[in-house]
Amino acid sequence: MTWRASVVTLFPEMFPGPLGMSLAGRALERGLWACEAHDLRQHGLGRHRAVDDTPFGGGAGMVMRADVVDTALEAVCCDERPVIYPTPRGRRLSQADVRRFGAGCGVVVLCGRFEGVDERVLQARSVEEISLGDFVLSGGEIPALALLDACVRLLPGVMGSDDSGVEESFSDGLLEYPQYTKPAEWQGRMVPEVLLSGHHAAIGAWRREQSEMVTRERRPDLWAVYSK
Repeated sequence: MTWRASVVTLFPEMFPGPLGMSLAGRALERGLWACEAHDLRQHGLGRHRAVDDTPFGGGAGMVMRADVVDTALEAVCCDERPVIYPTPRGRRLSQADVRRFGAGCGVVVLCGRFEGVDERVLQARSVEEISLGDFVLSGGEIPALALLDACVRLLPGVMGSDDSGVEESFSDGLLEYPQYTKPAEWQGRMVPEVLLSGHHAAIGAWRREQSEMVTRERRPDLWAVYSK
């Protein structure tokens, strides 16, 4: 079964974009996943295909209309795929979320613009609100690309080695250990001797120690959870 991504957006020309290259692009060509961009403007109202209106209660900017968004989602939500809305006020996206989305049959991503989407359609459609971090972008298209890339790379057959998706940051609650390759000496800097030893148990212990150290120093929030 092909993993399907449907993106509802005012800028369908942004997809697949970078997802048409590298691992995701080759997987797209092989039919391991499908990317469908749906133009929200097609469901707009009136001569100018309006998709937004002024906010009740006043304030700057425009809000995407519930009726327009609902019609667009109705056109693509014909299965059990979750509907995801990237927004700064959403729950922080985690690798566990990515694994959950990737394990299903696909996702529907609603890309907001302006001041966001009318709350009523988000509630009516049980939309999952997710955030990439504590910053604001112009719209949901870039977060959608990031989300889809994270999911697609975990699909069976996309990466060359299944272990690539296991031994990496967040796979076990830690950041990944440092990586090295040839040459063994570069600008006077040596590769850690243990990595040249061929002693797999010692290498595994070193990598675990490094992962713990990096996580403790750089992400105390992750370390606090891992330590429990």
